Formats: sequence, structure tokens, C-alpha cells
Amino acid sequence: MKFILLSLSSLLFVGCAGKQTVTETQPISPRSEAALIVLDDWQEPTVGEVQFDDVWDRLLANFQLNIDIDHPRVAAEIRWFTRHQSYFDRVADRGQRYLYFIAEQIETRGVPGELALLAIVESAFDPFAYSHGRASGVWQFIPGTGRDFGLEQDWWQDGRRDIRASTEAALSYLNALQREFNGDWMLALAAYNSGAGTVRRAIRNNRNAGKPTDYWSLSLPRETQAYVPKLIALSRILRDQEEHGIRFTPIANEPYFAVVNTGGQIDLSHVAELSDTPLDEIYRLNPGFNRWATHPDGPHEILVPADKAVLFNEQLASLPSSERVRWQRYQVQRGDNLNSIARQFHTTSDALMQANSMRSSVIRAGQELLIPSAFREQGEYSHSVTQRLDRLRAQRQPSNTQRVEHQVRRGDSFWEIARTHDVTVAQLARWNGMAPGDPLRPGQTLVVWTQNTTPANREVIRRINYRVRSGDSLARIAQRFNVRVADLQRWNASQLNHRYLQPGQNLTLYVDVMNK
Repeated sequence: MKFILLSLSSLLFVGCAGKQTVTETQPISPRSEAALIVLDDWQEPTVGEVQFDDVWDRLLANFQLNIDIDHPRVAAEIRWFTRHQSYFDRVADRGQRYLYFIAEQIETRGVPGELALLAIVESAFDPFAYSHGRASGVWQFIPGTGRDFGLEQDWWQDGRRDIRASTEAALSYLNALQREFNGDWMLALAAYNSGAGTVRRAIRNNRNAGKPTDYWSLSLPRETQAYVPKLIALSRILRDQEEHGIRFTPIANEPYFAVVNTGGQIDLSHVAELSDTPLDEIYRLNPGFNRWATHPDGPHEILVPADKAVLFNEQLASLPSSERVRWQRYQVQRGDNLNSIARQFHTTSDALMQANSMRSSVIRAGQELLIPSAFREQGEYSHSVTQRLDRLRAQRQPSNTQRVEHQVRRGDSFWEIARTHDVTVAQLARWNGMAPGDPLRPGQTLVVWTQNTTPANREVIRRINYRVRSGDSLARIAQRFNVRVADLQRWNASQLNHRYLQPGQNLTLYVDVMNK
């Protein structure tokens, strides 16, 4: 047994305030309770001796919920989990980076240890998980709720994926919910999944009908009905591993990472080199970073493996601040604007303005700009937003499909694009690492995997632009390209706002080029 005296400073970490990612769990509904902004009470931790070698045992010692509930929904979840040892192996492999910190935060607040397992229900400890409801990170915050709890999201960083900031936010949110529901953690958990308003309405309906108002008696969305049973099942299996024939891989009850100060923006490849750590591991410890470098505006902190912190600080001290990111000189060309230059060099217009002490985004041909840029090729930053999306879109779908690229036009929607290519909205969003509620922007390219037919009757859909000629009509154009007038009207709704076609007018058509 280890006997370690923990100081208060070792328990309190300051979060970075400023995530297809199909997780191995079932999709979680979005939740947003913008009206519920409660400052969580920060309780001083009890300083004492920790007597656990395994962080799972430490969590078990803090269990507070009634998990010995005999209910069919719990039994069903236990049956599923106990048939998937490999799932628990993957969970432990990912969770080893984060679980010690989560256990600390749970003890600091005095909340149930079972809440640590909620990260398994939500994301299986995958910090890059992104659900159909636009939820991101280990704790699956949607954008609005994330901002309510200080999780800033911009081009450089997404605080919903930052392990420290998101853990603190999730436990604060859960603690606020249990206070709202008079200490009932089951209702608080249900509200974390489906929203406090949904739970309140279900309680009100039951009360009006003279029915019980506990979690198990409420009529809640299907996902929420399974959500709490999942957590209870995981808690039972962790407590009674031998009985269920499942093994949780031990995780050392010691810090996995250390927080180091970089003093300014730094390329993540430098962090990897200075700490003698693979770049992939730096991303997994710092999944909130979207790009190739830390945020130019800070906070200038980064996580490295705990045993590499001294080495990193020693190496960083000898690296001049001017060499922490790479600088290029660029001469502005005619037709350039700050946004186009920023896209070319994988940065933002704000970063360019800051680097060049510019008060406005106005530039002129011949002007020289300093460009912060990556030291390595973009493909080496394997867990940047761009590289994760590229890998996802390159994943081969079933053999009877073919890849088609669709360029978004003004007025396009997921529904229209999906219908055009005879796929579902959910498929289209998943193939492009998006959620159906995400906004589309003109010029954006979407990958679509369309169904192949037999070689003799194969469809190859291509988008073409057609310039209206004198004497054309919608019927004549539709007949010429073997499409329906209704589709032609739908594809060009924004262009057909007057009664007659005009010569020179441009129309968009989606044509089977094998059957023109």
C-alpha cells in the first residue's frame, strides 16, 4: 500500500477556459440549460492519506449512490457490458490519462465516485468523440452549454475537449442539477442527458396524473431511460468484477500528467520534442487544441506526461521565444484578402492581425506579412481537426458504394443534399464528421458515399452548371438532362424567384452522366 500526503495545491488545478466521431456508446442527446448557470460551491478537500494503489479502488471508496437496484433496464445493460471485455480494455487504455485527475475533482467536491463512470457512458473516454447532437469531448457538452460553463470554442481551441476544464464544468453542472432536484442524483443524471426542462415536465405530468415522480416512474426519452441504467450497470460491474467476469485494467493512483507553462504560443511538435513524447500523445493529453499550435492568446499552459515535466521545462528554457513557432514572410498579391491568406497558411485572420500589429484587416498588394506557421507538414499533426476529418472522410464505406464530392451552394441544406444523393441526413453528417444541426457554408465540400447499381445500370451523379439559352424552359431543360422539373426547381429555388427563365441565367443540375 502507498501512503501519500496530498497537499491542497496538488488537488486544485485551474482549467483552461478559453469537441464521424461515432463513439462506442450509444449517441447522447444534446442538452442545453442556458437558464441554469450556477456557481458551484468549491469545497476544501480533506487532506489526508490515500491508501489506494489503483484509482478504480479510490473511486469505489467514494461511491454514494444506490446501485443495488433490481430493474429490467439495469439488467439489460449489465448483460450487454459483460459480453464485451474488449470494450473495458479500450476504456481503461484511454481513461488512464484522465482518471486520476477526475478522481481528484470528485473528492474535492464530495460528489459520488460513480460520476467518474459517466465519462464512459458519454464517450468511453474518447476526447475526440462528437455526437449527432453536436456534443463534443469526454463529457459531451454541446456548444451552448459549454459556453455557459466557460468552455470557450474558437478556431484554435475547443474547451469542451480540454480534459481539465470540461471535467470541472461537468461536475459543476451535475452538482447544480442535483441541488435543483433536491439532492436526487438519479434525476440530476437524467437532466444531464436530456435537459432539466424535460425532466421537470415529466415530473409535472406524473404529479398531475397521481403517479410517482422518481426517475424510474417517469416517461422520459428512450436514450434517457437507458442512460442512468448504463451508469448503474457500470458501477455494479466495477464493484463486483469477479461476479460479472469482467476485469477493469488497473490504473495507477498517481498523476498521469503535469501542467507546464509555455510562456506563449508554441508549436505542438516542439512540445513533443522538448518533452521526448510522441506528438500523438501530446494531442491525447491536450485534445482541446484544434490545430498545430497552442492558442496565441493563452492561457499558455500545456499538459505533458508527469515524468517529462522537468525535462520539458529545462529544454524550453533554452529555446528562444522567437523560435517557438515558425515565421514566414509573405508578399500580398493582387486579389488577396486576409481570410484567403489565413486559409492558405492554416491560421486565422485574427492571428495574422495580431502577429503584424494590424488595426484592421485591410491589406494592399506588395505589403509584407509575417505568417505564423507549422514546423512540420500538416499531415504529421495527426489529431488536428483537419487531419481527423480527412481520415474520417477517407474511410472506405461498403463495397457497393462510390465516393462523390458535393460542393455546398448558398441555400443548401443537409436534407436537400441527402435527398439529391439518395442517402440519409444521419449518414451524410457522419461521413463528414458533423452533426445534422451543424451549419453549412457555401464552398464547403462534403463527401457522399452513393449506392452503386449493376454495371449495366450504373448511376454516376455529377453536378453541372447550365447557362440558360434563348427559348429554354424548365420542361425542356429537364427533358434534355433526364431529370424532373420538380428537382430542377428545388435545386435552383433561390434562382427561380421570377416567372420566366432569363437567357444567361445559371442553373445547377445533378445529372446521371451515364444516362444523359
